[in-house]
Amino acid sequence: MTKIVNHWIGGKSADGASGTFGPVTDPATGAVTTKVAFASVDEVDAAVATAKEAFLTWGQSSLAQRTTILFRFRALLDEHRDEIAELITAEHGKVHSDALGEVARGLEIVDLACGINVQLKGELSTQVASRVDVASLRQPLGVVAGITPFNFPAMVPMWMFPLAIACGNTFVLKPSEKDPSASVRLAELLTEAGLPDGVFNVVHGDKVAVDRLLEHPDVKAVSFVGSTPIARYIHTTASANGKRVQALGGAKNHMLVLPDADLDAAADAAVSAAYGSAGERCMAISAVVAVGSIGDELVEKIRERAEKIKIGPGNDATSEMGPLITKVHRDKVASYVEGAAAEGCEVVLDGTGYTVDGFEDGHWIGISLLDKVPTSAKAYQDEIFGPVLCVLRAETYEDGLALINASPFGNGTAIFTRDGGAARRFQLEVEAGMVGVNVPIPVPVGYHSFGGWKDSLFGDHHIYGNDGTHFYTRGKVVTTRWPDPADGPAGVDLGFPRNH
Repeated sequence: MTKIVNHWIGGKSADGASGTFGPVTDPATGAVTTKVAFASVDEVDAAVATAKEAFLTWGQSSLAQRTTILFRFRALLDEHRDEIAELITAEHGKVHSDALGEVARGLEIVDLACGINVQLKGELSTQVASRVDVASLRQPLGVVAGITPFNFPAMVPMWMFPLAIACGNTFVLKPSEKDPSASVRLAELLTEAGLPDGVFNVVHGDKVAVDRLLEHPDVKAVSFVGSTPIARYIHTTASANGKRVQALGGAKNHMLVLPDADLDAAADAAVSAAYGSAGERCMAISAVVAVGSIGDELVEKIRERAEKIKIGPGNDATSEMGPLITKVHRDKVASYVEGAAAEGCEVVLDGTGYTVDGFEDGHWIGISLLDKVPTSAKAYQDEIFGPVLCVLRAETYEDGLALINASPFGNGTAIFTRDGGAARRFQLEVEAGMVGVNVPIPVPVGYHSFGGWKDSLFGDHHIYGNDGTHFYTRGKVVTTRWPDPADGPAGVDLGFPRNH
């Protein structure tokens, strides 16, 4: 019997009423295992109305109440992390250890939300004028929405909703329809932790659900992670409807390898960062820039390591890389490799013909490595989102830096070198929001914010960290004068208020 994933509205499962369902496949077998309900406009409106009603009390709740619930949720999340990882593997395909890592990174933001008291402290200045005090404080927005991608079905929602609800907002999540089960399990655990009904809601669906959230007058802010074209659309549409927006887009992350680098360490890092999670992550290294004469040696070291990666079902403990999310995506990734030679690339490894015995209908693709890639090649220009690594050559540090800065993306980047001066120059001169020095995937910890530059971010706020708290709250300044009981009437004064 096919499993059905329904919405979560008002603290309980809500059957899909639209009559429209989407298929969810097991990427390792290609079989449809689940149907997910797609929300109509009316169903989205019902979720928003429920969240709006819940905000009347949740927005006035004490910080102690909110953090107590979040501490309980954290304990439940830790207790059920294997179960959530299994849901991720079943619908996304990533190996179990990678899925566990995703849950762990989400837990970091729950930890941050549990300590939200410090982030929400206001400021007070006394005696700015005679018996006048000025206080700054931050208040929740109301109903906020999150629209999240398939590649991290637990982590990315947890980059959003723990901080949002800790700040006093209520939340409507529209997760990816390709792997929806983890989001519903998170909702169940929040309810078990004591979160009041309606504070966290999940609606599944496609563009119908997304567009309604973007235009709904009661949704005050929208958080999004996904591709650059959709991020631009989200930002433009939601902003036009008067909403606060943080929309994180795509990436083409470069790793600059200088001639003095430890090439074994650089090769290890390149393979891990390019092929981990089958390359389906916005912080994957997809372009290595080899500087000077090291290119041939570095490519050979990468090839040696890449050929040893074991590809198989995500629930097989010996697998290091799983399948891609859908057959359509698998075929799109393969097309970049199949057309690479004609565009001037040297195909060192071609993984397009890979399959796994006993799982022939799965969405499999092997490791691909392209060398001497021209910047005009589609494999370089586009975000592939698969296990394809491009190696480009540069004569000097300056040439490599210029190549990186010419990219329209500016999400993450890394430099591998033993030269501290070169590393310092790079971190100041490179045009990207997150920089690693001998660290290939520089994803910030929870108390620093995550976000890129250029076409990798639309909106003023990065996600989680201090930026996350500011995004989910708005500032208010209160100026107060209390008369002294001994004072008589002050009289009328039409002049500008005096501060001395």
